[in-house]
Amino acid sequence: MVYTPSALSLVNAMQADSSIADPRMDGGLDRRSTSVMPQQHYEICYLSRDGEICRTRQVAPVLPLFQAAFTAFARGTLIATTTGPVAIEDLLPGDKIATNERGPSPLMWIGSITLHPGARDGPGLTRIMSEAMGMGRPMSDLLTGPGARILQRLSGMGEEVLRPVQDLLDGMQVIELRPPSAVQLYHIALRRHSTVTAAGLPMETFHPGPGFENTLPYQYFDQFMSLFPHIARPSEFGALAHPRQPLRRRDGGGREVA
Repeated sequence: MVYTPSALSLVNAMQADSSIADPRMDGGLDRRSTSVMPQQHYEICYLSRDGEICRTRQVAPVLPLFQAAFTAFARGTLIATTTGPVAIEDLLPGDKIATNERGPSPLMWIGSITLHPGARDGPGLTRIMSEAMGMGRPMSDLLTGPGARILQRLSGMGEEVLRPVQDLLDGMQVIELRPPSAVQLYHIALRRHSTVTAAGLPMETFHPGPGFENTLPYQYFDQFMSLFPHIARPSEFGALAHPRQPLRRRDGGGREVA
């Protein structure tokens, strides 16, 4: 087991922020800013280059890109593998995940955070009711975090698009939740960006977005990359499997902005 303590102060470790967004939507951050950012614990399990399963826990800034990497699926979400559905918290690096684009692919990385949604303006969770999108879609209620995207073919578009789950909110079959207690959220990364089947729905694996290194404030680049020890350089994230729409983000008052 590998344990990598962060050099950052733990004073603000468990503070939560309400901004979860695609890195390309992060225009409000000044790359030269030196302001102190809220911090949070990030749990990581990954497959090292020599095939060893390693674990690390780090403290890093609560920035949109950081949190988007850890907030797709709630604990208990069933992910399709070559041996059948497995709860996301029981997955281990090296497990063969069934992708919808290129067949079985080894799990390279799984990250998790504990979301404390007590703050009035903090990010909510999204529940998709059982069979809201057709028979077995999803197989049971699916609880997702603000970093989740689903693959859909939009009306009038010829290609499938990765759409933020939060955009599906309708108040009936897809609803927003603000649980009174802490919730553990996860995301996964494979060798290449793909969609996997989560409770019967095609959901994307993590990718920071093309050119993310050019939009992330430079003082946080090394910290972000340290959350992905199996990745040596940004180019190793590869290309997106499908076009995608940006995640929502909020302003300082908790209001959603474009």
